[in-house]
Amino acid sequence: MTTLTHTRTGFTLSSALVAALTDRNRSQRAPSMGGTQRETELLTLYTSEPQHKIDALTAAFTEDNPDIKIDVLRAPTRELTARIEAEQLAGTIGADVLLAADSATFESYKNRDLLLEYLPRDVFSLHANVIDPDGFYVGTRIIPTVICYNTEFDVVAPRSWKQLAENRFYGRLALPNPQVSGAAAHNLAVWRETLTLGPRWIETIASHRPNVAHSNSWVGELVAAGVQHVGIVTDHVARELAAKGLPIAIQYPTDGAPYVTQPVAIFRHTAHPDAAKRFLDFLVSKQGQELAVTQHYLPVRRDVQPPNGFPRRSGVRLLAPAPIETTTTRTGTLDNFTALTH
Repeated sequence: MTTLTHTRTGFTLSSALVAALTDRNRSQRAPSMGGTQRETELLTLYTSEPQHKIDALTAAFTEDNPDIKIDVLRAPTRELTARIEAEQLAGTIGADVLLAADSATFESYKNRDLLLEYLPRDVFSLHANVIDPDGFYVGTRIIPTVICYNTEFDVVAPRSWKQLAENRFYGRLALPNPQVSGAAAHNLAVWRETLTLGPRWIETIASHRPNVAHSNSWVGELVAAGVQHVGIVTDHVARELAAKGLPIAIQYPTDGAPYVTQPVAIFRHTAHPDAAKRFLDFLVSKQGQELAVTQHYLPVRRDVQPPNGFPRRSGVRLLAPAPIETTTTRTGTLDNFTALTH
């Protein structure tokens, strides 16, 4: 059985809160169709999911829910948040549902009273660390950030983040731009708060002239092509490239892998709350999570197995996200890193 070891306390959800929210959610759900045909509803989804993955996901959902159509706007997390800010200033947020990288983004929207309180029907089957204790959002995947390397070069792969900061990787490293990638921004905040790494480690990495690529997908392609020998990347990107036969391998850092949970939430203003709730239910259902595994993601359900190739014997040490801390420190950390790498 796969072991995921968390090195700091994540979310804790009291049984009383779960029971109260679950009872309330049951009472708010739309009644069954009962032989009558529903009118088609159009649900607008903003997401940072790769296009081919979100296409497969929405197709699976609408096959079982033909009365709901999903209009998808796909962009990196930071571009989505900029759009949402502009739309809010103009008076109306265009999305009904947001599915994006990091919990800090959702904490910000929750604190501004922009989200609808809702927990999906299968909440008891989920890992506790992916659930907002206040009930406004829930994680849909566990996405660790790892070290990847090209197997065709004579590279002794670093086993830890500390080893990645060694001088031998000067000019050989690619990493995603934290001003674009929500996962990369989250990672910086987690590394800053990790005692064995901290600001000095971040400064060292920045001083080694890394190739700051647009996204995690770009990092994976740079390493697989041999343009860079090593990379910092979300594990599903490297795993998908390896499955295609490209020369890329993964090292889960021994000092812990930060991870995002790709949360999903409903905007409070939505005109389609029942359709949105059904979509959230699907994302974390067994069917939805088994689809996520075929897309090389780690599931958030305890009753769904990780994808092939995920380490099963020794386990993986994870640096659990702390949304309140990362929300507080992220902006300053981002600005500092950007200054260091320019």
